[in-house]
Amino acid sequence: MFQYIAQADEKPWQPGPYDGVQLKILHKNESTGAVTVLRKFAADSIIPAHTHPLANEWAYVLSGEWEESEKVYTQGTLFHAHKGERHGPHKAKTEVISLTHFDGPLTVE
Repeated sequence: MFQYIAQADEKPWQPGPYDGVQLKILHKNESTGAVTVLRKFAADSIIPAHTHPLANEWAYVLSGEWEESEKVYTQGTLFHAHKGERHGPHKAKTEVISLTHFDGPLTVE
């Protein structure tokens, strides 16, 4: 048996750090601040270039069309940004759902 199980449909959507972004926290490690979240980006939302100074980020696109550096990515794309590495801007061409893991506290600069 797994030691931790999260049912996404039992977790609420919460406001994200940018307009048009919502988060569903699936797991949070209270000692490290690491989080695994579903992220939902509204169609046409733009996330400005930013860094996560305290965590590496891994994001896997579950659905939708995501534009990055004038190239469109779809379901099945995995993105990684090293801690402190500036990335973006990002644009959701359609509604986008991603499964994202931050290995430390989710902070944005």
